[in-house]
Amino acid sequence: MEQTKFLLSEREIPERWYNVVADLPFALNPPLNPETREPVGPEALAPIFPEAIVLQEVSTERYIPIPEEVRGVYALWRPTPLYRARRLERALDTPAHIYYKYEGVSPTGSHKPNTAVPQAYYNREEGVRRLTTETGAGQWGSSLAFACRVMGLECTVYMVRVSYDQKPYRRIMMETYGSEVFPSPTDRTRAGRKVLEEHPDSPGSLGIAISEAVEDAATSEDAKYSLGSVLNHVLLHQTVIGQEAIRQMELSGEYPDVVVGCVGGGSNFGGIALPFVRENLLNGRNTRFVAVEPTACPTLTRGRYTYDFGDTAGTTPLMKMHTLGHTFVPPGIHAGGLRYHGEAPLISALVEHGLIEARAYPQNATFEAGVRFARAEGILPAPEVAHAIKAVIDLAQEAREAGEQKVILFNLCGHGHFDLAAYEQYLAGRLEDYEYPEEEIDRSLAGL
Repeated sequence: MEQTKFLLSEREIPERWYNVVADLPFALNPPLNPETREPVGPEALAPIFPEAIVLQEVSTERYIPIPEEVRGVYALWRPTPLYRARRLERALDTPAHIYYKYEGVSPTGSHKPNTAVPQAYYNREEGVRRLTTETGAGQWGSSLAFACRVMGLECTVYMVRVSYDQKPYRRIMMETYGSEVFPSPTDRTRAGRKVLEEHPDSPGSLGIAISEAVEDAATSEDAKYSLGSVLNHVLLHQTVIGQEAIRQMELSGEYPDVVVGCVGGGSNFGGIALPFVRENLLNGRNTRFVAVEPTACPTLTRGRYTYDFGDTAGTTPLMKMHTLGHTFVPPGIHAGGLRYHGEAPLISALVEHGLIEARAYPQNATFEAGVRFARAEGILPAPEVAHAIKAVIDLAQEAREAGEQKVILFNLCGHGHFDLAAYEQYLAGRLEDYEYPEEEIDRSLAGL
């Protein structure tokens, strides 16, 4: 029988996170004070993050040790399996070899606990009692709720209202872990009340929810804020994915020609891709990297590379990134984790320097790809990762047309068990495509 599953032992859980900043051939643009336009240092992050996280955010060290207690929690689901998608290959009649790293085996069903656990750990070690955060589709919120329960912290989640309504089971999961969950925008914060005054029926956005969570933390003596994507320390924690994948690809006897991942804020894509980027930069590899996003929120493909706020209310430092403008409110597509107005500064810089390429797909095409994958491989993918699967299918078909035996690796960053209502809409032909109008993007960017 041909091998399709590549496993590592618990002893092979990475002992260090990899920081690609140490190996970049260019310097990252620093965050700026929005009033003075001068670079800001770690002190700007101290009010909302613990010291250990702040130091990781600005670190230029190549490797950062993973605390043993964190590795002990990781052992509940790590190392995660790598599969070769032989049935999908046959269904596509492609000479390409397709591999996927499956992060859906975590307690909450996605890659997000990889950073939620260490963030909760570092906050607990510094005496924090409660964490606040935002969530789109609910994968991050449920992961932080799990991590806070493990580390003995309280957790408050501001969930984008459209996802709060679309995905009640994610909310229930967070509440089961003991967290409180509010549909954002709320009347609990100044930022939320301002939005509701202007747009009482606002569907919300990640930018708005971030504003609320940051305000909550900044105005509470015993609370800090926790972010599930975008910033350097989050991408750092996710590199356990790519480090394991490198070892597992060695077991398969192959090496990826292409690495693919969906992008919202950049955490799961960075997690799978950045250790392989290191191989390109230092060891002469020539892997291609493809970041995939929705046409309804086309940050990398149609956004502007400039300084912008990370939240709608403008409470964060200015970050150099691909952005659609911090006032951008995306339509309520079902890939709730891909609806952020910006992109990780680190991923944005790699795209801008030509080390990563980006493409965008509409909603129906991605659900078609998700169904095709489920029928071939048996795993129902989350709507977010269905974007990556659509790109993988296209790349495999391109390989067939060119007669090339490409090796394609992608990160299956979460299962779709809580997204069945979206699949029901797709299967019934009621799912609508949405491509964000150019004039709306221009209007949002005009405020920068």
